[in-house]
Amino acid sequence: MCGITGLLMFENNSLPTTVAIRKMTDAIKHRGPDQTGIRVVDRIALGFTRLSILDLEHGSQPISNEDQSLWLVFNGEIYNYQSLKRELEDLGHTFKTNTDSEVIIHLYEEYQEHCLEKLRGMFGFAIWDRRKKQLFAARDHFGIKPFYYYTDNTQFAFGSEIKSILSLDGLKPAVNSKSLFHYLTLQYVPQPDTMFAGIKKLEPGHYLIVDQWGNIKNQTYWETKFEPEHRPIETFIEEIRYKLNESVNLHTQSDVPIGSFLSGGIDSTSIASYLSKRGPVKTFSVGFEGEHNENIYAKKTATELGIDHFDEVISVDRFFEDTIKAVWHMDEPIADPSAIAIYRLSQVAREHITVALSGEGADELFGGYRIYREPSSLKPLSWIPTNLKRNIKQFIDEIPFNFYGKNYLKRGLTPLEERFLGNAKIFNEQEKRLVLSSMVNLKTNWEPTTALTSKIYETSKDLDDISRMQLIDLNFWLPGDILMKADKMSMAHSLEVRVPFLDKEVFEIARKIPSSYRVTNKTTKYVLRKAMEDIVPNHVLNRPKLGFPVPLKKWLMGSIGDIMIEQIIISGIEEWIQIDHVVGLLKEHRNGKVDNSRKIWTIYIFALWHSVFIHENSVRLVI
Repeated sequence: MCGITGLLMFENNSLPTTVAIRKMTDAIKHRGPDQTGIRVVDRIALGFTRLSILDLEHGSQPISNEDQSLWLVFNGEIYNYQSLKRELEDLGHTFKTNTDSEVIIHLYEEYQEHCLEKLRGMFGFAIWDRRKKQLFAARDHFGIKPFYYYTDNTQFAFGSEIKSILSLDGLKPAVNSKSLFHYLTLQYVPQPDTMFAGIKKLEPGHYLIVDQWGNIKNQTYWETKFEPEHRPIETFIEEIRYKLNESVNLHTQSDVPIGSFLSGGIDSTSIASYLSKRGPVKTFSVGFEGEHNENIYAKKTATELGIDHFDEVISVDRFFEDTIKAVWHMDEPIADPSAIAIYRLSQVAREHITVALSGEGADELFGGYRIYREPSSLKPLSWIPTNLKRNIKQFIDEIPFNFYGKNYLKRGLTPLEERFLGNAKIFNEQEKRLVLSSMVNLKTNWEPTTALTSKIYETSKDLDDISRMQLIDLNFWLPGDILMKADKMSMAHSLEVRVPFLDKEVFEIARKIPSSYRVTNKTTKYVLRKAMEDIVPNHVLNRPKLGFPVPLKKWLMGSIGDIMIEQIIISGIEEWIQIDHVVGLLKEHRNGKVDNSRKIWTIYIFALWHSVFIHENSVRLVI
């Protein structure tokens, strides 16, 4: 695990300098405090910050092949690199280290872009091909590792974090107004855009080729698809057990201490259970005071598994103290309150270990979110003709908000393509127009956020609604929220987080499972729960998913709400947001009319981000 940077200067422009690439690399030193590597080759400069995990004495980057015709910087882990190395040795390749980075460069040398088909792991990497005078860059299948880039008519810059790109001379950070529009609905910025104008994310399952003149090719090499096979559930149960155990074993390759996050839910407990069979293991959890304390369940699980467990209760003061730090490390605003909990969890874990396994991805693969049960609950309304549904929905909109059953009717009368944009939906289209400033509303005429997800809905018409919802989450929610916060919050503390559920061979099983095995009328992740019988403690098997429940609703009732509004006011976002409207949201919340906590938090996180990166332009100051 590490951080990578690069600066390619196009032909007929000045050459890159070591000063420029060092500034880019120093900006993400927290990702790899053990070592820094810089290399200027031809018209490209490459940078690397290393967190030593494998082959501690070697493994420095940038790394080249034997004749130095290829140069690589790589962030991530390739879990099948040993078998790939043997395959390449049989083909005549020789190696000087025992690192996965050297395997990648020889794999590219042998197979070019088709090397991606063989990789099993998490990665964001770039290879400078001196013979072709082009850059080849790729991101892993699910988007576990980040890869950002920026280009203009003179240069192409990339990095594991946006902070590297912002360190370029002459680049002034500015808000991408279209990204803000979608962020207000989704609570994150959907790929390929970022909240910074001109800076992009490389999409999961994609690669880039950039030539010496600045021509860019963006190509898909892998896509998430569900193709259900109707066979006995017992066959899937056995396959899940085998492949998940195999994946955990592969994810434990390390020359440094390794442990696991543990929430007390089935996802993290499955990982910890398999991990504990290999020997002594340390697990970690955080919680909040009162009913929001998951530590109780994590402790009980750890005791039954015989695990050495560490936990912490996060106070409200600690939570908000960490929030500004988390916003800086996140690069972009992600209004998921659990990100702050993960920030603190990673800090606690880093005191004991360097690598942590975690349960991200299980919900998206096996149908774990409660919202996936909605298609079944809405079936009684499915007989109503489409035109009649529209007419009834207009009538429903006029009913008072506290009318019993209004929300059920409204969702049941709304097509799936319009009502489900992913696991979070903060502001709808009408609400966004109210909260955005009049200047923004006058200047813009964006497509609704539903336009982003329409392609997936269009190409998945033959699938059931549950599978279509999972595809939306796999392509938007997972890389945009879940994996982004996991990477940024852990790397803030130089901790590598690995996610065994998001192994492409585990997904090969999950995508074949019929939705009736994934989600039933009574439970989610049904087939995974069946597979984990006799592996995880009984009290975990049917516990509902909670994640990291943050008591925002309660906190906003007190002085915390006033402090948040004050910070919003001084953040300089009045160009974008109607501050008076946000104040009104807090008043409504305190009157008990409606829970506006997530709406206020979404604006608050944007305000903090704006204060750090735009208003005061303090990105170069490590918080």
